[in-house]
Amino acid sequence: MNNEFSPQNVMKFCPRCGRNQFEANGVKSCKCADCGFVFYFNAATAVAVILRDSENRVLLTRRAFDPGKGTFDLPGGFVDPLEKAEDAVDREIQEELHLQIVDKKYLGSFPNTYLYGGIIYYTCDLVYECRVATFDGICATDDVTSYEFLHITDEVIEQVGSTSIKNILREYCL
Repeated sequence: MNNEFSPQNVMKFCPRCGRNQFEANGVKSCKCADCGFVFYFNAATAVAVILRDSENRVLLTRRAFDPGKGTFDLPGGFVDPLEKAEDAVDREIQEELHLQIVDKKYLGSFPNTYLYGGIIYYTCDLVYECRVATFDGICATDDVTSYEFLHITDEVIEQVGSTSIKNILREYCL
């Protein structure tokens, strides 16, 4: 992906020496012509969680912030540095919904791009199907404005803001 928001077109200064000789070095990196530093555009890891209620409806959240403010999403978020993805699942569900995960199953990974602050970040979204002991006490907080339990249809998927989440819902919920 090489558009105006791709890292190669946005990053102009070397993070090591600060000079403006930072140039595209193929599609996966930039290299400083002065000090030789190479910065690779690796994917950031994120988790997405499928939670179902007793009627087999999927819990979708509404995003509080851009990108995709107001669109449907699955609960989840970025994995912190040095954090296990499984721990990120527990933390994100606690932060966003005040729920406790009691069982989780890894389903797969989905590539995504995330436009934030005028630059594209590449992500790899890891999807888990989880159970909670109870939905009692559920509360939308953190970067979630609300939540709904829905039967997943093509019409619902069209209201999802992220390409990877759309693909996750198509693969695991239709």
